[in-house]
Amino acid sequence: MSGEERRDGIVRYLSCRDKPVSGAALAREFGVSRQVIVQDIALLRTANKEILSTNRGYLVQKSRPAGCERVFKCCHTVEQAIEELNCIVDQGGVVENVYVRHKVYGKIEAGMNIRSRRDVNEYIERIRSGKSTLLMKITSDYHYHTVLAESEEVLDAIERELGQHRFLVPRRGQGTAAE
Repeated sequence: MSGEERRDGIVRYLSCRDKPVSGAALAREFGVSRQVIVQDIALLRTANKEILSTNRGYLVQKSRPAGCERVFKCCHTVEQAIEELNCIVDQGGVVENVYVRHKVYGKIEAGMNIRSRRDVNEYIERIRSGKSTLLMKITSDYHYHTVLAESEEVLDAIERELGQHRFLVPRRGQGTAAE
């Protein structure tokens, strides 16, 4: 198999997966070293293939769902992270990312793509089992989520739910934190 055929195969393989695939798993699948996979991914990105690198592996960037998006500024304890994320997915939202605004480093962002309670539980388990903490910890629990939904009505329902749980940070002069 040529390098070009392998790279085409990698794109097809990743496109059929909803979860990230590790470099080691790709290496086994294509019978090459992990380093060859890393080089292939770099070449694919150079060719404008939308491949994301996550802490769990590689993922083909799926197109955004049709609909609307809103940014919510939130603050809560680490223990309340599950409840916050479930408020969003239970109302039909997709948590696209989390980001913080650090006074020295500026905006620090991480993709999430959390769509269900199952995704929430997997995310929290990875945090608990790893050597990392939630991004919000570097900004005294303040953080932002970009949330996608099929309609403004769904985003309004998410905003109400987050507000009822007191997770939203009020904007100046208003009672909610949607930006």
